Amino acid sequence: MKDNIHPQYGPVTIRCVCGNEIQTRSTKNNIQVDICSACHPLFTGKQKLVDTAGRIDRFKKKFGERVATAADAKKKADAKAEKDKKIKEAKQAELAAKMKEKEAPKK
Repeated sequence: MKDNIHPQYGPVTIRCVCGNEIQTRSTKNNIQVDICSACHPLFTGKQKLVDTAGRIDRFKKKFGERVATAADAKKKADAKAEKDKKIKEAKQAELAAKMKEKEAPKK
């Protein structure tokens, strides 16, 4: 390796906003992160809602009730399935009636 061209690689502390500190090595002096393995939902299993500057409130205000919930979506899907089932039954009954007409002896 050439001399005096590589950055200094030494111990550093990574600090998270939750207060967790991790000791590691890096070429940077200070590292600050917003989320770490101690507070990330993937690792903790807890859902932590971070509302930065009222983003959730703005979203609800902007879209209001247009945002469908899972229950609403299931109700709509069930209603559509029921309607499709009734249409299918009506078509089958109509087809059966036509078949009876063809099979009936002509007088």
